[in-house]
Amino acid sequence: MKKIWTILPLAGIAMSACVTINIYFPAAEAEKAADKIIDEIWQTEKSVTAPKSDKPASVAPETKKEKAI
Repeated sequence: MKKIWTILPLAGIAMSACVTINIYFPAAEAEKAADKIIDEIWQTEKSVTAPKSDKPASVAPETKKEKAI
């Protein structure tokens, strides 16, 4: 009788371990969503790195330091 109480829970655990849940995503819609996200990322990166005015950035002249002898 003691063997049955040991085997029964183990059988239940073994049966529950065999359950698999499969989730299928439509490939075309997933690809469209990925392309849209990539396009949005590229647009934000371009707007962040692009200069805001048409004028080129001014460069300050370098100053020379004298060396101590």
